[in-house]
Amino acid sequence: AQLAAVGRGGVLDMAAHLAAVDDPRAGATTTFIGRVRDHDPEAASAVVSLEYTAHPDAAATLRTIAERAADGTDALIAVSHRIGELGIGDAAVVIAVSAAHRGVAFDVCRDVIETIKRELPVWKRQHEADGASRWLGLGG
Repeated sequence: AQLAAVGRGGVLDMAAHLAAVDDPRAGATTTFIGRVRDHDPEAASAVVSLEYTAHPDAAATLRTIAERAADGTDALIAVSHRIGELGIGDAAVVIAVSAAHRGVAFDVCRDVIETIKRELPVWKRQHEADGASRWLGLGG
């Protein structure tokens, strides 16, 4: 992984992620942006924000997820996950993957986000328009 970060702060910078995976051997670059949406099928009212919190080992776990996804490939990966309060439309996760061929870039990018959803020790508290809030399990 060229970049693997979990943290508070401003907007996740896609340009920085793309720069981190820039490689003249790469014929393909794929990206993924996971954004906060204004609805949840299980919510009684509209979603107004999410609050992410992370285990202290989350950054190391994210790096391991990226390294496992790239193992055996020529892929370079840059991935970040924000924590803290995020509003509708804010990017919670940004991933950029470059590889010599598009199939590898797409496969590795998908593997990273799916593994984040299953394994990254990040939890979210969903705030809804009716004042309700609830914690949702592992993942983004």
